[in-house]
Amino acid sequence: MRETPFDRDAVVVIGPRDPIPAAAGRFIVPVQDVLVSTVPAAEATGFAHLGLHDCLLAALAAEGYREPTPIQSQAIPPALAGRDLLGIAQTGTGKTAAFALPILHRLLAASMPGARPPAGRKPRVLVLSPTRELAAQIGESFATYGRNTGLRGTVIFGGVGQGPQVNAIARGIDVLVATPGRLLDLMGQRLVDLSGIEVFVLDEADRMLDMGFIEPIRRIAAAVPARRRTMLFSATMPEEIERLADQLLRDPVKVSVAPESSTVERISQRLHFVPKARKTELLIELFDREPVDLALVFTRTKHGADRVVKQLRRAGISAEAIHGNRSQGQRTRALEAFRTGRSPVLVATDIAARGLDVDGITHVVNYDLPMEPEAYVHRIGRTARAGASGVAISFCDEGERGLLREIERKTRQSIPRAAGAADAERELGPERSSRSAQDSGGRRGRQGSGGPRGGSNGGGKARRGGRGRSGAAAERAPAAPAHAAAASAGGGRGRRQAWRPFAKAGGGARR
Repeated sequence: MRETPFDRDAVVVIGPRDPIPAAAGRFIVPVQDVLVSTVPAAEATGFAHLGLHDCLLAALAAEGYREPTPIQSQAIPPALAGRDLLGIAQTGTGKTAAFALPILHRLLAASMPGARPPAGRKPRVLVLSPTRELAAQIGESFATYGRNTGLRGTVIFGGVGQGPQVNAIARGIDVLVATPGRLLDLMGQRLVDLSGIEVFVLDEADRMLDMGFIEPIRRIAAAVPARRRTMLFSATMPEEIERLADQLLRDPVKVSVAPESSTVERISQRLHFVPKARKTELLIELFDREPVDLALVFTRTKHGADRVVKQLRRAGISAEAIHGNRSQGQRTRALEAFRTGRSPVLVATDIAARGLDVDGITHVVNYDLPMEPEAYVHRIGRTARAGASGVAISFCDEGERGLLREIERKTRQSIPRAAGAADAERELGPERSSRSAQDSGGRRGRQGSGGPRGGSNGGGKARRGGRGRSGAAAERAPAAPAHAAAASAGGGRGRRQAWRPFAKAGGGARR
């Protein structure tokens, strides 16, 4: 066998050599003549004792994953045995790998060695996801774990043209990852055939309940064969989800994994009391004095997210917004700019609270406290991933004190108050209290002067350093890599988008 490098930043396909447009979302791309690992997989990763296929073990070893997470250890064995699964797990516990790995293993086990899968084959696996972003990330996970398997799949969601997605399905796939709306649309047009589905997965079921997808899920479930295996994963288990699980699952194995306490311990939480009108000013001040690499800022409304982005840009901080009013192309470009660090601040509504899995987020800021206390846990869980540490900062105005009490009651802990944060005057200081955030753009000329906004040892990476340059600083910055530029141009109909696979992590497979 010969060793062939796998291009991690480009779409690589076999057969027809034309790459599939980004909107098609093809994610599993077989590569011929690839030596998957020069180290025996069983020696390279602690996943070997689970009995996974050598191709999967090699992919895990290549990603640096050594030990399975608790939900993976509990869920993979019964899934390999063909049992239905009911998994209760928070975001960040590695549940995507908990269902993707056994699915890929069983697909490989059922394949004839050396046989080329037939063109035009119907999908055998259906994974439903509540949001486009989560669907795309699930697809990336399948691509990472199954890159040496010869299996193929696609991701479909709304907000982009359906043509490339329909073409990918027509060519033949093994795994289909979809959002409910686009899937029902294609089913209504008779453009997708679910009669061959052997495994049906519902991810983030409680989130789908919140988004009103329960009835669509029932319609989709009625269209797949009754003789199938079903896996349902949810962060919480409200009564409606319990009833749905009873309807869809047959004698399931129940797996419940609480969030790792070490993850909470690695998140430094603090609370700032601040008047609503002063939140952006405090946010800019924090970016000046904090060593920020990537920051995810949550607002309550779409309009609020856009307003915060405008104010941050006016202050010289590169930022992007992502919410439901943005087109899929805009959301894709914003996420890619955030991942690559070209825009180190992403302002989002709760659409990004679950499913968004970006390595290296150092700060999560609750600009507005969430209306649901459970969302607080999901939000701050975007940082301190894969063994890293992180910071979660929350702003609370007078009208949000009731929400704060609900969060602290739900989490059974008091969020530490920032030093001197009894009121906004003490937090921001008297000299800043009379200056609005809209006047802060002039500070760009004072950035190297020492103190929290300058100096050689301070923070402020969101504004300075290798990330987030704006204006003249951006002109002096080195050009972005070619694959990053291609990715930022992607997301629209018919455009190519550089493939950005699941990033490496030092511990277990987190997805």
